[in-house]
Amino acid sequence: MNTVWFTVLTLACLDRPIRVATAPICVHAQAECHIPSLAELFERVLQQSSRMHGISTDLHSDFGQHFFPSRNHIGKRKCHTYRILTPGDKENAQRLGREELTEVILRLLGAWSDPLTHLYQSMSEDQNQDFNHYSSNRALEMSDMVQELKNGVAKVAEKMKLQGVIGNSLGYISPETLLPSSAFSSNKRGVLSSMDHHDLLYCFRRDSNKVKNYLRILKCTSLPEVDC
Repeated sequence: MNTVWFTVLTLACLDRPIRVATAPICVHAQAECHIPSLAELFERVLQQSSRMHGISTDLHSDFGQHFFPSRNHIGKRKCHTYRILTPGDKENAQRLGREELTEVILRLLGAWSDPLTHLYQSMSEDQNQDFNHYSSNRALEMSDMVQELKNGVAKVAEKMKLQGVIGNSLGYISPETLLPSSAFSSNKRGVLSSMDHHDLLYCFRRDSNKVKNYLRILKCTSLPEVDC
């Protein structure tokens, strides 16, 4: 008898729907979840870009003071992103279409993923133990932020497409248009020198500032109701 009742109860339980706690999925804009607006997405990427540029500026300054305390060294070699055509000032950036400016931002961010990873690995192996732990951690943080910001800008672009702010014709970013980051390497083991580190940090500080400014301009041209 016990066996029969156990079987009956088991079958009854199997017929009941099993409830699993899941996070709300915003497929049809249900009330339980919040779909960020375009303005909110812009605000997020602007905060990320400002923080990223701040870290790059601090690390470049600290690195220069640590290794080149007697003079303000300026990188002599071309940045590996020199072939990416970027507007030189605010007026020229405003003249670009929203699609073109979005593409420039994505190209700059895409160009820095591998170099910053290489920079982090090289700094980790650097023999200057009194500085490399701090600098390598910051380089890793910048590398993660670049990828996060790139994903955020991609979400902004997708939102702009959905709202008809831009079309669907963002250009393809060809890696062949970039100077490889290996051009900075002068060590057979692949470890960059202090001068290489400085030049890459100089270039990244410059490009991160461009990204920050271009995002501000893109927000102003895409959201005319926002006070810029």
